[in-house]
Amino acid sequence: MKNLQIYCGCLNNSNLSQIKKLNYIPVGLKNNNFSKDWLRDNTLINISNKNPYYGEYTFYYWYWKNLLKNKKKNDWVGFCSYREYWGNKEKNKMKDIKSQVLQKIPTEWGDYETIIGEPIYLNSYLKFMKTLKYGKLALLRNPKAIFKSKRTIRFQFDMFHGSGNLDKAIDLLPSKDREDFRQYTRTEVSFAQGNMFITKSSKIIDAYFNDVFSWLKKCEKIFGYDLEGYGQIRMYTFLAERYLSFWFKKYTKSLEWPVVYFDINKIK
Repeated sequence: MKNLQIYCGCLNNSNLSQIKKLNYIPVGLKNNNFSKDWLRDNTLINISNKNPYYGEYTFYYWYWKNLLKNKKKNDWVGFCSYREYWGNKEKNKMKDIKSQVLQKIPTEWGDYETIIGEPIYLNSYLKFMKTLKYGKLALLRNPKAIFKSKRTIRFQFDMFHGSGNLDKAIDLLPSKDREDFRQYTRTEVSFAQGNMFITKSSKIIDAYFNDVFSWLKKCEKIFGYDLEGYGQIRMYTFLAERYLSFWFKKYTKSLEWPVVYFDINKIK
């Protein structure tokens, strides 16, 4: 696609043909057997060994350290995964994934610095019975969450990723973000889905990755790698996902954009 490069992280070599059909750049994550057609996160300067904990951020780190310096000034660069893609503004209900996925730069992007995923509204999917079943400790710390409108980022994180863990991580942020992000997590009831963004500014990419990776490195000293269960093992991915929404809204002129959920591993 002219002036638009979307890197798509995958876990299986069998995804290659589907990613190429979308005109996206295939990225192989983890240490599976990928062919030479893939970009890999385990070459050159890398943190590939952290993939079980960092998820797609091991490739983000690789891109930052190895490819960002080669980015062309006028190119938009973005990231997605084998399950979450950038969609068309007009959502297409056809089953063909290519008809649903973004294939060119929309004219309205010209008024913005960055594109982030449309929000997930926590008060919509955190149902009352589910909250009572899984969120007892989280409710003790966030008693107002008994009301649907008060189910904030902090409450959701306490509920699924360890009570108090988000606040421990926020304490490690630099002063320029610490209290702003704390307030954000305690008042906002949504965040951008997919850990995805698009921008044509190398300075923005460098600034975001510098801030998020510096923070996650500090968080490793608290949480380490002795983590169990999906909600805990990918702790650093989940922390980054909440921070991404906050950071891009605070430091850039951002536009929320549709995200298409489509797991290509289920294509027969």
